Amino acid sequence: MKQQNYENHSKLDPMFHFGIAILTLATLVLSIIFFVKNVGDETLLSFVVLLAALTFLLMMVRLRTYPLQVQDRVIRAEENFRYYRLTGKALDPKLSMKQIIALRFAPEEELPGLVERTLAENLGPKEIKQAVQNWRADHYRV
Repeated sequence: MKQQNYENHSKLDPMFHFGIAILTLATLVLSIIFFVKNVGDETLLSFVVLLAALTFLLMMVRLRTYPLQVQDRVIRAEENFRYYRLTGKALDPKLSMKQIIALRFAPEEELPGLVERTLAENLGPKEIKQAVQNWRADHYRV
């Protein structure tokens, strides 16, 4: 696999980002156009088409966010366990989920110090990732 670092760690899913998302947005736009043009003549059909497009949009959003929420829970558990193995202490509950997700890129030798620095300086995810010296790749995040 390609060496992962701060510059190339984000991931696009072509099927989702360039397929499902674009088609859903196009469907929504076309349904709005259809609604505006036909609301007087075919009001019921116009509402049905618009509601169907909105339903598809909401389904697309939920189908994307559910797996991400599960992954966040897994990452929290993994990083809490990894930190516990290294220090004998659980991660501080003051850490946000976004901070914990960013900390997963820190190798074991950097993690305890970076956690302490994050708590002391309230680093954001971007600053945490940029502070990592030896990037620990995560190729499995969707």
